[in-house]
Amino acid sequence: MNAARVSRLTPTSWGGRLREAVNTFAGRSPSRFAILVFVTLILVFTLLFSLPIATVGRSSTPLADALFTAVSVICVTGLSTVNMATHWSGFGHVLVYVGVQIGAVGVLTMASILGLVISRRLGLRAKLMAASDSNPLRLHSGPVAEGQAVRLGEIGNLLLTIAMSMVVIEGVVAVLLFPRMLLAGIPVGESALDSLYYSAMAFTNTGFTPNAEGLAPFAEDFWFLGVLMIGVFLGAIGFPVIYAIAQNLRRENRGRRRRWSVHVRLTLLMMAILLVAGAVMYIILEYNNPKTFGRLGPGDTVFQSFFLSTMSRSGGFATIDISKLNGSSLLVTDMLMFIGGGSASTAGGIKVTTLAVLFLAAMAEARGVESMDAFRRRIPSDVLRLAVAIVLWGATTVAVSSIIILQLTKAPLDHVLFDVISAFATCGLSTGLTEKLPDVGVYVMAATMFLGRVGTVTLAAALAQSQRRQLFQRPEERPLVG
Repeated sequence: MNAARVSRLTPTSWGGRLREAVNTFAGRSPSRFAILVFVTLILVFTLLFSLPIATVGRSSTPLADALFTAVSVICVTGLSTVNMATHWSGFGHVLVYVGVQIGAVGVLTMASILGLVISRRLGLRAKLMAASDSNPLRLHSGPVAEGQAVRLGEIGNLLLTIAMSMVVIEGVVAVLLFPRMLLAGIPVGESALDSLYYSAMAFTNTGFTPNAEGLAPFAEDFWFLGVLMIGVFLGAIGFPVIYAIAQNLRRENRGRRRRWSVHVRLTLLMMAILLVAGAVMYIILEYNNPKTFGRLGPGDTVFQSFFLSTMSRSGGFATIDISKLNGSSLLVTDMLMFIGGGSASTAGGIKVTTLAVLFLAAMAEARGVESMDAFRRRIPSDVLRLAVAIVLWGATTVAVSSIIILQLTKAPLDHVLFDVISAFATCGLSTGLTEKLPDVGVYVMAATMFLGRVGTVTLAAALAQSQRRQLFQRPEERPLVG
């Protein structure tokens, strides 16, 4: 009887054994499984981009360029070593379009969906993995930490929200862009395809353009640029925030409202503050620069400053030559790119909530209080430790990559630092340095993009046990700090 029961529980088919192996591996280390999925996707797309059919000239793309493009696409970065509009064929552009959609879903969420497909159901392990994408605190407090942005029971709805938000938002953005492209004299078929392409690149915060001129034909079109800004912003706030807003809208229709979590409030507040602060800085620093905003009127200067502030956070679109910005503006852009957007979003960077936690900790220290409070809620100390780790590892990645690129190219520090931070933060803006890199530099930048998108904390967790309990405490002693 027991033997018969065991035989029924043990998979006998090839597919059943594969599902069991995947579930076992994913359960032991969701982070390692997610990174494995991402690496596999990059390798597959590298092979596809290397095919002659992917290029206009029907010639094989060099390995360095194919790999860099694959990483840039899957990591939704937007940097390139080739002309994305003229180098790739129709098949190549389809690869880019599909790749950014896959990459936008996120590392752990994408792994969860693949696990769902293989397992034919959204089991507990898959739910824990999807929860981790919006809750990196699982490294310290377990997969379902108290106060996480998305509850475990809502993960299925979150995954549905991810798919629906991508379809709906990209569809609306495409519909709004389509008539403007027709008015610009672009044929109907090309306008339809380009509007879909632009909408995907906006929501995924990638920044590729389907035409060789880039945004030059629409550089003064407030409607076109404004729609792109909306698409980029919605992609950058994060899927948990979109989910919370959608839930509130549904509850308002029923006469009930749900209290927004601290994560949602901090994300929206910091996004607004950084958008306005960045725009103000660009107005002050670039209003008299004849190579950028100096030739524009006051109204145009304000609008273009807000556009650049939005794109500097991860959008990647540009209406000006970034290399022409003043050094002070490049430094401001470096800071905005490094911060990035919201957690579990299509944006990169250390994330706005990380900056908010560090600011709250500094304020608590200045006031002489022990706890960090936000919106009448106490933020535990392990959140601060995670925020410090994210900033430290991010800064280390940028520093190491910058030193290597500087040694390889002998280029100016401000240009090297800008492109490296853009790669780490998966932003896509460039001073033009990336296109001129030697193959070794291309591989370094590709690794920087991968570390920035996968997340240094997730990568560190993949190389160690997900959670380690310490059963003892050492004697306490305070070193001098500051």
